[in-house]
Amino acid sequence: MPKFLAVHTVGKVLTLEAGEPITKAIKAGLNADAYWVSSVYAQEEGKLYCQWDTKDVESIQDVLKKTAPGFPTEGIYKIEMDLNSEDFR
Repeated sequence: MPKFLAVHTVGKVLTLEAGEPITKAIKAGLNADAYWVSSVYAQEEGKLYCQWDTKDVESIQDVLKKTAPGFPTEGIYKIEMDLNSEDFR
């Protein structure tokens, strides 16, 4: 399944406690077409980067619209290449 990166502008103060209700709602709304894999938070930028396994952008948008309406999404981008250090041993 293709991988996508969703970028969310969430501000420079994000805690696990504040994000927990949204993440639980999103997790409950996942389906075979859109699966949230992981997220990383860049505090200095105030952005949350979320990796998804999904068939297309619309599938992510559908999950977010149903589970976290109003959650700020700056953009969703297809990941064309995913590298890690183990690829170069």
